[in-house]
Amino acid sequence: MGNPLIDYGSLNRLRASVVWTNHPELNVTPAFLGDEAIRLSLDGASVDYLPQLAGMVTSPAVYMGVTVSINLVKTQQLSNLYKLQMESDARIQDGTVRPDVGAGGLSPYGIINCAIMGVRELGFGGRDAGFMVSIRGYYPVNNALWAAA
Repeated sequence: MGNPLIDYGSLNRLRASVVWTNHPELNVTPAFLGDEAIRLSLDGASVDYLPQLAGMVTSPAVYMGVTVSINLVKTQQLSNLYKLQMESDARIQDGTVRPDVGAGGLSPYGIINCAIMGVRELGFGGRDAGFMVSIRGYYPVNNALWAAA
């Protein structure tokens, strides 16, 4: 039997980022982030199960909704650029979200057809520097289905 103690690696707080294909002025690196940094949530299921009389049929999805929350710092210009983009045209199209890990860990997520959905409640009492932006889009899954088409 091999050694059951495996290397768990480590997280790198300075690795996470969000890069936009058509809006480089909105790119987010750690210097622009508050403590909550970046959060990514995949919504829904990658496969639906359709009940039948004696079992279930799988129906793989070709995409999942994605929500990305970015905790910007409202005292920096990047927060205002997101505000102005939302006021002008909230659609920001495709991007890449990189997690807080190095090589060998979780790989980046390519997200498609994104838009700025809104901003979490802002505190203007001088004790909260956060500007939490919510981005919505979709993430392709089950790509092998396209080969069968």
